[in-house]
Amino acid sequence: MSLLQQLSSRSDTESWNRLAELYTPLLRGWLRRYDVLSSADVDDLVQEVLLTLAKEMPRFQPSAAPGAFRSWLRTILVNRLRHFWRSRHNRPAAVGGSDFLKELEQLSDGGTQASRVWDSEHDHRLMHRLLELVEPQFAPQTWLAFRRQALDGLGAEQVSAELNMPLHSVYAAKSRVLKALRTMADGFISLQ
Repeated sequence: MSLLQQLSSRSDTESWNRLAELYTPLLRGWLRRYDVLSSADVDDLVQEVLLTLAKEMPRFQPSAAPGAFRSWLRTILVNRLRHFWRSRHNRPAAVGGSDFLKELEQLSDGGTQASRVWDSEHDHRLMHRLLELVEPQFAPQTWLAFRRQALDGLGAEQVSAELNMPLHSVYAAKSRVLKALRTMADGFISLQ
């Protein structure tokens, strides 16, 4: 069962910890772009986004369209940022301004450059994080055979010779790691 399915069907600490491991770096990186946010604000907003995800996950209906979760997460992030801005705007030391609101509008519109950057960065950072989380599940030789083929672009024959592994083992290594990645990534990003 994929992580997204686990989160939708039951509430267990391990699955939520895994989601936080996957998404905290992405959210922090994105929020640090806004110069109106302090480090403490970034930490608070990351927690608010994750809490909103936890609360709303049972209502999330993944569609067949790729990127449904990514878009939903972007919407949650924009809404939390709007709430942050409104709550700070009425204080004497207000932060942000019309530029901040324009940036949020750009991010909330799925057809803008800002949302395309979000989508791209989401997929890139999430894939990097998934690779980090999956690697310890495999023997070093298996991981290296996968890495040399899938990430470094070498042919299976070349990897077989380089690692002194039977060709069928090289193919099997790539297949096993990809299967684990696809299971973990299901619903979050699409892996060919």
